[in-house]
Amino acid sequence: MGGANSPEVYVYIRTVMSIVISLSLARLLTGLAGFVQSPGKHKVYWVQLGWVLSMFLFIIHFWWWEYRLGSLAVINFGVYLFLICFCCLFYFLCVVLFPTSVEDYGGYEEYFISRRRWFFGLLAVTYAVDLIDTILKGQAYFHSLGWEYPVRNVVYILLCIAAAITANRRFQAALVITGLVYQISWIFRLYDVLG
Repeated sequence: MGGANSPEVYVYIRTVMSIVISLSLARLLTGLAGFVQSPGKHKVYWVQLGWVLSMFLFIIHFWWWEYRLGSLAVINFGVYLFLICFCCLFYFLCVVLFPTSVEDYGGYEEYFISRRRWFFGLLAVTYAVDLIDTILKGQAYFHSLGWEYPVRNVVYILLCIAAAITANRRFQAALVITGLVYQISWIFRLYDVLG
């Protein structure tokens, strides 16, 4: 029982992936809804909200990106496991952004800065895994993304390591703003070219 290549397998795998991705989006939306439900309960940190927006974009971009999964000739259990673990990384990132409680921290700024190593460590791993995911879709697809894609991921990994190390609020603010602008630019340029 090696790999499988029938269309039903791709639908099944995408369904399982969509469950995990849906949980990730639900975590972000529930966290944002908490600000509406109890506006004065916890002090909001705009940098953390910037990362919430960034994760929302990353997740929906990931889901759009995965439609190329069907280009794999055969999917075996190892690839299936890899893809599910990749989706789980998004869930863990969303849980770090919106924990069950921030009661012990005084607000989201204190919480985010105290958990930055977890968040940026997981984010760096996600960008590394993203490279592997793209390579799985084939060398032709990987090369179609040009030089910018691998450079982008390596730079993001290095910036995540720096962000995990420093609690400097200016660096954190500059990173989220620059990251969001670049992420939006990348997504629209990528899909306008690749269609």
